[in-house]
Amino acid sequence: MKLNKTVFTILAVAVVVGCGKPDANENKQGSGSDKEEEKTPEVVVKPFMTGADVSWTSEMEAAGKTFKGTDGKTADLFAILSDCGVDAVRLRVWVGPTGGWSGKDDVVKLAKRATEKGLAVMVDFHYSDFFADPSRQTVPEAWKADIGDISKMATHVKDHTTEVLQALKAAGVTPKWVQIGNETRNGMIWPSGQLWNDKGDIAGGWQNFVNLYNAGYNAAKAVFSNILVMPHLNNAFDDNAWWFSKFKAAGGKMDMIALSHYPQTVTGKTWQQANDLAVSRIQALSAANSCKVMVSEVGIKASDLALGKQILTDFIGKIKSSGSCSGIFYWEPEVYGGWKPAIYTTLGWNSYDMGCFTAQGAPSDAFLTLKNN
Repeated sequence: MKLNKTVFTILAVAVVVGCGKPDANENKQGSGSDKEEEKTPEVVVKPFMTGADVSWTSEMEAAGKTFKGTDGKTADLFAILSDCGVDAVRLRVWVGPTGGWSGKDDVVKLAKRATEKGLAVMVDFHYSDFFADPSRQTVPEAWKADIGDISKMATHVKDHTTEVLQALKAAGVTPKWVQIGNETRNGMIWPSGQLWNDKGDIAGGWQNFVNLYNAGYNAAKAVFSNILVMPHLNNAFDDNAWWFSKFKAAGGKMDMIALSHYPQTVTGKTWQQANDLAVSRIQALSAANSCKVMVSEVGIKASDLALGKQILTDFIGKIKSSGSCSGIFYWEPEVYGGWKPAIYTTLGWNSYDMGCFTAQGAPSDAFLTLKNN
């Protein structure tokens, strides 16, 4: 997601994840003693997944934030997500983050918790120490000595991707999807993989970007051969056909396409127009590239969750029936009560304004739209 300062082969098999899942007591095995241990639910991918990016969970919990289920009782966030019909979580990875949040170890811990609740996992590599998006694709501090050397930078991408995915594998987590880069409309790891600047297109920019991207793609496939790998762009409502034509012409490889959609932030469009545009663009992209699209980020304004419910219901219903989309992930729904990460205070930023939980830390009716569609 673009932040600002004001703020598969797919295994299409039947699965029940969420409110209709068996009680935990039905998933226990005898251990030969008086104690029984819970059996980890099977993680399965459905034809259309509903997910949530909850990468801030650890920092929120460390700050004393707790979460409540729809029954009003305090519970583990991942259990709440599962009970609300969420099928998967998305977790971002930063290279050398402040405080360790969204670093490798944090991601492994969160991914294990998700897997233990039967939730599938998407890994979102930013290849930066902080948010990467259309306004910033900052090279990690540890890689700065190799700016300008595409070969060395590609090695960094390969090694970092391998290290994180190997750690997940060792922890018993098998991610279903991975994003190589986050909202990489203008490339990644600037200036090494940048596509254009204020002077126009950068000579060799597409080839440099694809060399970096493919290093991540190949590394992911080497660790998990069946993982679905995808590039990620902002603005699902835009005509992004040109971007993918250039990407493929430069040798870019992908199994799916990931897009972001924030319908209330589209300049000059109503949310209805933004939703309809996004659906039509997604259908066209899927057809032109012979692959499915994942809406890996979506969000609505927390200031009017009743309107947000209407917006999500409209979009999810249309995109699901289109047959072109494999799922939708709400971006950081768990944020509530004006909470913000410590670094936002340092930067002078306001709180994220698209959380989808109530002031009491429980899923809102708008968030439950994911379950009811």
